Amino acid sequence: MASSTGDGSGFSGMDDYESLISTTDAELLKRAWRNEKAAPEILRFEASLVQRSREQIQLMEETVEEYTKNGVDALSVSLYQMDLDRTLFLLRSYLRTRLQKIEKYAFHIQKTSELWNLLSKQEQTFAKRCTDDMEQLFEQSVLSKLPDRYKSHLKQSVISEEDDMVPEAQLDTFVICRCKRFLGAFQLDETGVEKPVDLEADDLYALRYKSIKPLVESGQVDLV
Repeated sequence: MASSTGDGSGFSGMDDYESLISTTDAELLKRAWRNEKAAPEILRFEASLVQRSREQIQLMEETVEEYTKNGVDALSVSLYQMDLDRTLFLLRSYLRTRLQKIEKYAFHIQKTSELWNLLSKQEQTFAKRCTDDMEQLFEQSVLSKLPDRYKSHLKQSVISEEDDMVPEAQLDTFVICRCKRFLGAFQLDETGVEKPVDLEADDLYALRYKSIKPLVESGQVDLV
């Protein structure tokens, strides 16, 4: 735990505090939050970043409590509290956004191993509970009253070849993105019909999410 100086005139723990509440982690959390908010599909859970952010939040809470108890000037305490509130907001909003996507696309996520593996263990438990609850609700309120051929909660009827009752993210949605570095000519579609786009560092582009999905996943492009 950080501590104040004996005369109350400064922060002897400031260097340790600043090294833990690093700009890098703050920016990484903000980036993860922005990407998750802007992406139409769920992204990989940032487990290490979330764990570090929780540890940093605990440190900030302890620091604010100690500085308040030791009579450190109100302005300094207020600045620490602002850092704490900002980090709490970003983390909670990041996690809440993910849960909203899981709830909306629970059936699709559960049956798609690629998406299922992007979730944390807790999120997988939440997704399973969502699908179980929805199946029970559909069965009790609607499906039990329909003919057998229409009793699936995944297909419109037994003749449907695909799970046409399962909502999934629309990857053709346009998103605003920014390149973190110069990427040069980038082909937006697999067919080669569309002309390549020159992706310059720090420039903003409105592109279909599907075309830049690999760049988002590799961290070369940020969504805004």
